[in-house]
Amino acid sequence: MITYFNRCKVLCLCIVILTLTSCYTKKDVVYFQNAKNFETIVDTDTFKAKLKIGDILSINVSTLNLEVTKPYNLVEATGGDGGGQLIDYLIDADGNIDYPVLGKIKMIGLTVEEAKALLKKKFEQGQLLKDPVVIMRIKNYRVSILGWVNNPGVYPISGERISILEAIAMAGDLNINGKRKDIMVIRDFNGTKTYTEIDLTSKEVFNSPVFYLTQNDIVYVKPNKGGISRASGDSRIGVISSVAGIIVSLAVILTR
Repeated sequence: MITYFNRCKVLCLCIVILTLTSCYTKKDVVYFQNAKNFETIVDTDTFKAKLKIGDILSINVSTLNLEVTKPYNLVEATGGDGGGQLIDYLIDADGNIDYPVLGKIKMIGLTVEEAKALLKKKFEQGQLLKDPVVIMRIKNYRVSILGWVNNPGVYPISGERISILEAIAMAGDLNINGKRKDIMVIRDFNGTKTYTEIDLTSKEVFNSPVFYLTQNDIVYVKPNKGGISRASGDSRIGVISSVAGIIVSLAVILTR
């Protein structure tokens, strides 16, 4: 009877140890833990991406008279058929683009809307075009998502803003070994890098200055303890071996 009782204690101890070593708690994995039921948060963020050195801009100008806009919509020939694509404009190290007829134009630090308004103003002030419509797009808007997500990679962005939650969703969300509490966003603005940590387990993530990502931001998801163990190759095997050793030792002691 004593032997049977001791074996039951060993079995119970085994279950407890396996539970403690193999499970993640709610605090480890759940997002927005301090958000209350039916709580309302009004988004007052008016974030708009600003142009940086190295950005590539697609610009198209049109008016009712398409003929007069041809000097401002230069085409890069791709063959002998006269067709081709509009050329793109690179923001150089001084923050300028070199635009046809208008010459050097400072674009650095402007939003796309501000840059479009600037071009329109120059056309009208110089009496070059009447009521021009300017269409502009950042062609190199992309974000890199690295670390413990299901699909790390570089993701092109079609719009003019994306939140960190949308970016992580594009990467297939964090896997179970991704650390939710201090995801790092690395941002470069004209040679100056900033490193900002963001906590997905808190609703305060919506107030973070990096909640909306800018072009070429890098999002790095750090590993939690389980991820570190897995990366070092001793995760499950090491735990099981340790637990097995403890159980065997206890079994020998308790059944004497």
